[in-house]
Amino acid sequence: MPRLAIVILNYNRADLLADCLESIYSHPTRCTLDVWVVDNASTDGSAAIVRERFPLSHLIVSPRNGGFSYGNNLALRKILGNGELRIENEEIDNRQSAIGNPPALSLSKGQSSIPDYVLLLNNDTIVPPGALDGLVDYLEMHPDVGCVGPRLLLPDGSLDLACRRSFPTPEVAFYRMVGLSRLFPNSARFNRYNLGYLDPDVETEVDSVVGACMLLRTSIIQEVGLLDEQFFMYGEDLDWAYRIKQYGWRVVYYPAVHVWHYKRAASTRRAIPSIRAFYDAMRIFHRKHFAATTPAPLNWLIEVGITAKELLALGRNLIRPPAARRVG
Repeated sequence: MPRLAIVILNYNRADLLADCLESIYSHPTRCTLDVWVVDNASTDGSAAIVRERFPLSHLIVSPRNGGFSYGNNLALRKILGNGELRIENEEIDNRQSAIGNPPALSLSKGQSSIPDYVLLLNNDTIVPPGALDGLVDYLEMHPDVGCVGPRLLLPDGSLDLACRRSFPTPEVAFYRMVGLSRLFPNSARFNRYNLGYLDPDVETEVDSVVGACMLLRTSIIQEVGLLDEQFFMYGEDLDWAYRIKQYGWRVVYYPAVHVWHYKRAASTRRAIPSIRAFYDAMRIFHRKHFAATTPAPLNWLIEVGITAKELLALGRNLIRPPAARRVG
């Protein structure tokens, strides 16, 4: 039976986190689950809710909010560490009795401590019945695929465009920054970043899926390394996918499985810092992967363009009412 570790990062959204965990624990799975919650120094009682309502979860309380990569890596280090996931059999049985979860949601007695798969999952997601097994089954049946992501649906039922993307090469980023991707959403040339020209119902090999719901083989994390903590928020999933593909693995968008995503529910509460993190991620990704092979004048234009877009986004958010503020 495959073993799956789920890592959920939380910052001051106890309400969303509780709904997400409830959706995971409400339905039995064929795979064995270990759920890890990393609380990034919340002040809203999130950690207490996890302890009280979801005692099967492993809780890590960070003393500081170090960002997405930092927080997820706290759990990933323990997951990859020898023996870090072992729990006494009696404690497993007691936890099951306390919340009435089916045996499929517990640690299997005598099983190896390192899981077969790791799922990064946002706290603002709802996981429908069968979704976790569907993603695990896909990797079980496709040994050349290292990472898979589902169809992510926004609350209105529309596609979260971030769930299947191309890498923001200088050309791809230029088309997006100047607005050509919006003007020509069905163009394979101008809308390569969000792949808007592709049928969302069709399974597709892509450059990257999104860290809001991203399933990887544990062996790949051991191979390519943890998330890059240069990225505070945004861009770390693209960077991880870039490194995964460098090692020869395929990344696939798999629409037969869907997950609900209440996107930006957390970041809009801190719109200005989130905007800065978004554009910082663009700079870091370009400098890390493309700057060395890009002519110096073009690198300068890219940096100027990113800064101009950042200032424009900050200005727009200042004049928007708080409920309408967003990132990007």
